[in-house]
Amino acid sequence: MGTLYLVRHGQASFGADDYDQLSPRGREQAVRLGEYWRARNVRFDAVITGTLRRHVQTLEGIAEGLQITPQPLALPALNEYDSAALIAAIHPHPLPRPDTPELYRHHFRLLCDALAQWMGGTISPAGMPSWVAFSSGIRAALEHVRRHHVGHHVLLVSSGGPISTAVGEVLSTPPEVTIALNMRIRNSAVTEFSIAPKRLMMQTFNTLPHLDAEEHASWVTHA
Repeated sequence: MGTLYLVRHGQASFGADDYDQLSPRGREQAVRLGEYWRARNVRFDAVITGTLRRHVQTLEGIAEGLQITPQPLALPALNEYDSAALIAAIHPHPLPRPDTPELYRHHFRLLCDALAQWMGGTISPAGMPSWVAFSSGIRAALEHVRRHHVGHHVLLVSSGGPISTAVGEVLSTPPEVTIALNMRIRNSAVTEFSIAPKRLMMQTFNTLPHLDAEEHASWVTHA
């Protein structure tokens, strides 16, 4: 069997005007992951990524650390949901910049509530697909891996929403568990699936082996 490595992007720019941009720390996380894999002779037969800037930048950092130049398959279906549209669907008034712990928690409480309503079909956020269409896109990406990459090592770079949805597909979790998993995936974290001819099986979830050393303890981030 092969292995599918699902990587959440490095730290982006939460609270800034443009979230879809790696922070300097986010780039360091990505490069460090590539270095970790290079030291262990991990190589990939295929690379898949979403099309958001933070996905592309994360893959560039990993490639720098690995010292390879991958040719990725870019799939828009692996892009993150629109958190601003989700929150606006249940809270139409603009939120203040989440620059305090309480405002940060308030932001994510609203997001979790909106995710639950979107997944349940209660709301239709502006400019977003339905939950059925979103999850179907993730399912199609996983099916592509299962059909074409048995026996291969595949790198997939995406976001917390698609990765938690992929875990939910493999483990058949209820929506509330999928949301909880989503909120816990750390930046540059690795989740591994075994690739078998008939199904994918989860091996690990949300691991940071490349940041285990004490010198990298402060590099662990969530947003």
